[in-house]
Amino acid sequence: MSKNQEYIQQYAEYAMEQMRRYGIPASVTLAQGICESASGQSELSRKGNNHFGIKATSSWIENGGKYLVYTDDRPNEKFCQYANVGDSYEHHSQFLKRNGRYAGLFQLSPDDYKGWTNGLQDAGYASSKQYAATLQNIIEKNGLQKYDQMVMQEMKALGKSFGTADNPCQATSDDVSVQDTEEKKYSFPLKREEFMLVTSPFGTRKDPLDASKSQLHKGIDIQTNHEAVLATEDKGKVVNVNSNANTNGGRSVTVEYNRNDGSKYQCTYMHLDSISVKIGDEVAAGQKLGISGNTGYRTTGEHLHFGVISISTDGTKRDIDPAAYLAEISQKGNISLQVLSNGKDLTAQYKSASQSDANVQPDTAMSPDEWMKKILSSEDSGVNMPIADPVIEMAMTMFTSLMALALQIDNSSEEEKMQKATAAAVSKSIDLTPILPSYKTCTISLQDGKPNLYADNGVVQLNRELSNAEINKIQQTLGSTMMNDDEKRRSIASVINSAVVTLQMSQNYQNNLEIQQGRQESVQLK
Repeated sequence: MSKNQEYIQQYAEYAMEQMRRYGIPASVTLAQGICESASGQSELSRKGNNHFGIKATSSWIENGGKYLVYTDDRPNEKFCQYANVGDSYEHHSQFLKRNGRYAGLFQLSPDDYKGWTNGLQDAGYASSKQYAATLQNIIEKNGLQKYDQMVMQEMKALGKSFGTADNPCQATSDDVSVQDTEEKKYSFPLKREEFMLVTSPFGTRKDPLDASKSQLHKGIDIQTNHEAVLATEDKGKVVNVNSNANTNGGRSVTVEYNRNDGSKYQCTYMHLDSISVKIGDEVAAGQKLGISGNTGYRTTGEHLHFGVISISTDGTKRDIDPAAYLAEISQKGNISLQVLSNGKDLTAQYKSASQSDANVQPDTAMSPDEWMKKILSSEDSGVNMPIADPVIEMAMTMFTSLMALALQIDNSSEEEKMQKATAAAVSKSIDLTPILPSYKTCTISLQDGKPNLYADNGVVQLNRELSNAEINKIQQTLGSTMMNDDEKRRSIASVINSAVVTLQMSQNYQNNLEIQQGRQESVQLK
């Protein structure tokens, strides 16, 4: 019997119970359990009975929930620990049911496994764009649909309805802590585990399309990668939708939220690739409004422009710093995410001293290379390789150290250096021409997690992946305690010069060979 079959045999009834209680297809719950726990063989499932990879939130911990420290996307992350597997299944269902992001799924039929798996992927349950296909493959290969049909027939025969009232929990769940009811009413505009990366904050800035001009930026630009953008509060009303991509802000959505004192907030999402709502729709916190993109005239790459307007009781409108709004909802919803721009948490200045998550501190003292490494190890890096992988770890260490070395001969202010570090991390490219001033261009970039060198000395152009020997030489140089910074820069310049000269000699040899062959052919013709 395969590991998958053993898992199904052991936990099918758990999944069927969740289907009765919450209307979640048993086939989908089983497939997620198989996928997320490696058929019950993962460390989290073995040590913590955590079969769905659910992380421990601050409210879970505050309410006495146990947790394990485990390295997943990042080192030392906290994951929920359960007394038994039944608790894990129950908490997984509660997580889906109470999170507004997944509200639309519960409108589907309990046996619509394709609708559910597609919906989970669209709502951002996992980062993989193949998540739905993976779950469907597990379901169909193992015939898990039969468990959906068994429950459907049972409920019909007994005349029972799906829901917790008619289907009390049979599993032991004394240790399952219910999350703060306020927490589910608020969401940040993007799903993130640790922080949202802001590439351009609110306020006066240089025009990104014309650096000689200044402009008032009435929002914040957040790094995205063609992903779901989310409503931030419950009971929001869609008041404007622009489906025309050929406008300044491109496709956009505006959602309005009422306050008890009669005032309102309007949140606008710009440059969207697609829109999932229409004017008049009521939306819940975490609900998908559309997909981020790069539409509109005034963009330099994909991002989400998130703007907030405050409307007073007399109807006066005012553009406000979205960081202030996000600080408010993060306190109300106990959201521990940071909003980082050049290493600083933009919401910190707006949070009161009674901030509920006192353990979260703004990153105000990071160096440029520390900040760059933080970005590269986040969801926004686009590196697409696990940080625990030794290859990508070595490449990132070299990359960040090179950037730090290049910045040391830069006369920019600390703020400008942090901005350059942000740009380098987002583009995954470092300009090394300050180290090689005689070159027209010299950059090292991360491509699929591997360092690639592009150099143009005015005679030849080199564009290739760095060899292991070159990486080791650069690493040894950067890590040397016997060399000063000038010596390190000369050593790295020597590595790059050697690669360029080798190519130049090879091209010269090939050119001379072709000339000689041409002469021989000319003599033979005579």
